[in-house]
Amino acid sequence: MSNPITISGIISFNQSNAVTATVKLWEANNANAIGEYPVTAGANGKFTVKAVPQSADAILYLTAELESSNVVLLSVLSPDFQEAIAAEGVVVNELTTVASAFTCAQFFNGLQLSGNTRGITIAAKNTPNLVNPVTGSWGHVLMDPFNITQNETLARLNTMAALITAFGTVAAQNDSWKSSFLDDSTPLGGQRPENTAAALIGIAQSPWAHASELYDLFDQAYPQPADGFPAKPNSKVPVSRRSSPFVPYLSFAPEDFALILAFGQGGICAPGKLSLDEDGNLWTGLNWMPGAQNGVYQGIGGGLVKLDSTGKLLSPPVTGYTGMGVDGAGWGTAVTKAGTCWVTSFNGAIGVYRLEDGSPVVDQVPENLAESLTEIGGLQGIGVAPNGDIWIAGTSSNEMLYFPNGDLNEGKVVVIEHEHGKHKNALSAPFAATIDTFNRVWISNTNSKSLIRYSPSDEKVERFILAGGGRGVALDSKGNCWVACNTSPDFPPTTPTDNISIIEGFALGYPHLQQTLGHTNKTGSVFMIPSNATPIDTIDKTTHKSNLTPYGDGELNAPWGISVDGNDDVWVANFMGRGVSFMAGASESERTEDFQTGDVIHTIHSGSIQMLTDVIVDQAGNLWCANNWNLPQTVMQAKPNPAYSTWGGGSGVLVVYGIAKPIQTPLVGEVSPL
Repeated sequence: MSNPITISGIISFNQSNAVTATVKLWEANNANAIGEYPVTAGANGKFTVKAVPQSADAILYLTAELESSNVVLLSVLSPDFQEAIAAEGVVVNELTTVASAFTCAQFFNGLQLSGNTRGITIAAKNTPNLVNPVTGSWGHVLMDPFNITQNETLARLNTMAALITAFGTVAAQNDSWKSSFLDDSTPLGGQRPENTAAALIGIAQSPWAHASELYDLFDQAYPQPADGFPAKPNSKVPVSRRSSPFVPYLSFAPEDFALILAFGQGGICAPGKLSLDEDGNLWTGLNWMPGAQNGVYQGIGGGLVKLDSTGKLLSPPVTGYTGMGVDGAGWGTAVTKAGTCWVTSFNGAIGVYRLEDGSPVVDQVPENLAESLTEIGGLQGIGVAPNGDIWIAGTSSNEMLYFPNGDLNEGKVVVIEHEHGKHKNALSAPFAATIDTFNRVWISNTNSKSLIRYSPSDEKVERFILAGGGRGVALDSKGNCWVACNTSPDFPPTTPTDNISIIEGFALGYPHLQQTLGHTNKTGSVFMIPSNATPIDTIDKTTHKSNLTPYGDGELNAPWGISVDGNDDVWVANFMGRGVSFMAGASESERTEDFQTGDVIHTIHSGSIQMLTDVIVDQAGNLWCANNWNLPQTVMQAKPNPAYSTWGGGSGVLVVYGIAKPIQTPLVGEVSPL
């Protein structure tokens, strides 16, 4: 048992404190309320709850059940706000309900918050980014310039808050409206909610499922006056505001109600690969230094950035963590279970940094390794094996670097050979690597339309035919390997990028991709190679072509990063599509039970989403995405327009709250549900 606590506050509904309600205080992973207070008429919404939590570290939350209705308000209290809450109290209202429902969506069963303590803590700490629990108004991150005018999150949050208000006011006597609201708040594969708080949790779990229907209900509750201004005969131009209690609101139906925030304080430019440590801190190497005029023909390399689980910058601004010769990190950032973060660089350097303070483990790599790195050239993806081995893709040299037990002193070059046509080297601009529990190394190839599975113990090499532009790889919980390919199987290949620098490869590849596609078409595909598959299983005996299904062909657009969540569902970062796509995984269940493996269920777009190269899942079920490029014309020009010369690299990282099934981090090998 912990020490007694007292939480005071105000219940607000429809911008008024004139409410009658029952306030309950709860702690996560406790089925029973630990405190209760009746708010009576004339109390101006004020309450004081005293309780003794079972744990000193318990995540606390409040519900307010309004009298004679199914309106329930919610506020999950961030442990980072304990002192402020003790001194100033809290406000529980519609806005806190929406914010709490979305950040903690993956841990609510009804109104019971339960699950992994660290995951719940991360979720609760993110709630104030959207809404301040003390004031009941918008959070500081939502209000910053990166978000308030760059995405729909503020308007989406307010629109959903207004729906809660409508349930107990303008639609209170409209049983059809209220029934429709609860129906349209039911998540895919979930139960129909019984009250407003549970309804918002349901929306958060499947924010795309009934977005247009929910907006129609908003339109019915708060119809747009069609008064026209300036006054003109028969004018149909709507000018007056709707009567919504929260502004700004959405003016038209969204594709989804996902709540997204972007983070870029201190300068986060062109993040490549993302990786999470045990505490939920986000690590990413930057292609370029923020503020520089970056592109394929010029630029200043970036360092290593660390954000805490709420998006707060922990590494030095602008430069990030530096050392060991890293100058422009590529698509190689990997947190290990040994307390380090490995980073690869376009210039062929390898950096290994301590998680506690970002300092390099050595001043420079061992001399024998330095000689090899000089010959190998540009490096990209890093694979961390369950046994602690590290594998790095030598993209420019068509080789792999191998570090047994993650020991820099034992690094060696591995050439993987496989006879196919006139070629002997199995690798062709290798890009990413992941290692399964059988210690098999899965390696994507930029060229040659293939993925390699390599077994170090017997040097067995297996080659699977896919599509061009192999990028991210990810293992689901059953060991199936998912691969993102920039192009579709029939897309014309570009000039091979073997044995040239990574930046030169981009200078060749992107124009080909853009010119071949034009401005409207899409290309790209995702493949799943079963864990027990052999190459012969995946080749059609008549056509001698791959019989692996190119999932998402025609729907994805230059997919790059790929991740698997705790339900074995798949998330894909689209480079050209400026969106993140949700796909049914190999084991359709829960919200994907009505879909087939590889179905693209929904793609999330936002003004905060730029040209993505990665998407990963954290312990709270949040998606983190890497904005790698922003304006390709700036990237591709030797002397870009000065007005946009710093806009080439993408701006920051972004989070999509509570939308995926949580996983254990750091991720090593197959994904593990939390």
